[in-house]
Amino acid sequence: MLIKLLLTLIVAILSAPLCSALEQTPIAQLKTILHKSTSLSASFKQTNLDKSGRAVQSSYGKFYLSRPGKFRWNYEKPFVQEIVSNGGKVWFYDADLEQVTVKKLDDSLGSTPALLLTGQINVEEKFDLAEQGSDEGMDWIKLSPKNEDSGFKYILIGLSNGELSGMELSDNFGQLTRIYFSDIKLNPTLNDSLFSFKPPKGADIFEN
Repeated sequence: MLIKLLLTLIVAILSAPLCSALEQTPIAQLKTILHKSTSLSASFKQTNLDKSGRAVQSSYGKFYLSRPGKFRWNYEKPFVQEIVSNGGKVWFYDADLEQVTVKKLDDSLGSTPALLLTGQINVEEKFDLAEQGSDEGMDWIKLSPKNEDSGFKYILIGLSNGELSGMELSDNFGQLTRIYFSDIKLNPTLNDSLFSFKPPKGADIFEN
């Protein structure tokens, strides 16, 4: 559930050319980002931490986005998983389990973060925003959900030189996920085939 919550918000944040003026405050830059659209590709490192703050797992992969509503999130190591969105559906494929789960792209993927994907809501209507100062070379913004049933406590977004560089999400079960982005390419030409998913032969398919 945690990665589903974070993924849908990432799509919203990464879906804009980060061209806001650096003179703007971090919150003003974030608002600019949330109101624009583009294609994008990036590499990521994701680290999951336990309640004591100890890293329990790190994973690496690539992310692709094409608005509206198309994205591919590929975990490449230490395990292989794919999350693909197109045509109002999202496919979750786990290679080790040989299992595919299909869901509708709606608020079942994480309430408010999923709604941000549509670009049809004002972030300030769903979150309280507060600047958190600078750390690790990034300006951090804290997004606290106004809906107590959102499934998470807060999201931190890190901006560096006007670009998205990091994110952190804490859920209601004490799990913490951090993601750092690199090799970000804005407005790349992405083949539509990137956002097509065909279940591998022999995989079990579960559709909600």
